[in-house]
Amino acid sequence: MLTNPSFSDRVHGCLLGGALGDALGFAVENLDLEAIRAAYGPAGLTSPTQLPEVFRFSDDTQLSLYTVDGLVDAIQWANDGVAADETACLWLAYLRWLATQGETPPSSAPVAPPRWIDAQEVLQHRRRPGTACLSGLRSGEMGTQSRPVNPEAKGSGTVMRSAPFGLVPHIPVEVADRLAMNAAALTHGHPAALHGAAVMAVLIHGIVRDEMSLREAVSAAVARAHSSSVPELAQLLETAVQLADDGGSPEQMSAALGGGWTADEAVAIAIYAVLASEAGAGPAGSATGPEQHFRTAIALAINHDGDSDTTGSLTGNILGALYGRDGLPASWSAVLEGADVVGTMASLLVDTTSTG
Repeated sequence: MLTNPSFSDRVHGCLLGGALGDALGFAVENLDLEAIRAAYGPAGLTSPTQLPEVFRFSDDTQLSLYTVDGLVDAIQWANDGVAADETACLWLAYLRWLATQGETPPSSAPVAPPRWIDAQEVLQHRRRPGTACLSGLRSGEMGTQSRPVNPEAKGSGTVMRSAPFGLVPHIPVEVADRLAMNAAALTHGHPAALHGAAVMAVLIHGIVRDEMSLREAVSAAVARAHSSSVPELAQLLETAVQLADDGGSPEQMSAALGGGWTADEAVAIAIYAVLASEAGAGPAGSATGPEQHFRTAIALAINHDGDSDTTGSLTGNILGALYGRDGLPASWSAVLEGADVVGTMASLLVDTTSTG
């Protein structure tokens, strides 16, 4: 068992783990559980070795890396002694991502100078981007919590890009929480999407900055959900924990937690997956050691009727942050398209937050 990974290891593990879970889930996102089992066997898809195509991540990892770039931009300004609006930096980063998707940002939106990330070819493919993410950015307006651009949007497009907020060192959890909610409001307005993003940031922050155990970090996330104005978010997370402790099956998970298409459902499924796959827990309680825990959790997170890339991504973020990059399957990382770009962005966040 790995103990006490360094900050750098946790950052690399969180971003790479998210990309690995995203990539495996992306392969089955459009399939229901019956079709997944028909294609990959009774256990479903459990390894990239089962895939006939390139092991590639989706828009979830693209936007997560652009979140890192927006945060780095703001921190670089601060390191130079210049105050910067973090949310504006994130908006500019997301507008640059929008351009990589073949979209033309509206003339009313500011034009951001290109950065290193924009030249990376692996991030310029259109990988089923979310409708609300696209429409929110195409509006040309910088959405806020009080004036969001998509007031009813509650999709998982906020939570899948929120782990990086929990990775920024030297900030209290309240700041990570605020950053996540402000960034979510750039594209989504429903309280479940805003507070779901904050819950994910709080969970990652607890693991990385406060060095909480997995159970402690989940408890902090559930407590954050209870403090929100979204009772269904707290209820779903409580149900996820109970279902994992009771050994609930993937079919029971889907019935209780949904498909992960909304922000609250996606976080709940990830929490179920990481807890149900702990050694001695859940329907797959044989997990021993970080790598096996990761493999088992990702399999639980993606083999269901729903948003498998996002639920896989969140699960990978959590366990990657917990165990660090050495706790991830090296054979998966070796075949992941764009793993070098993920690593470079992780190093950029570590180096930038260690300066000044």
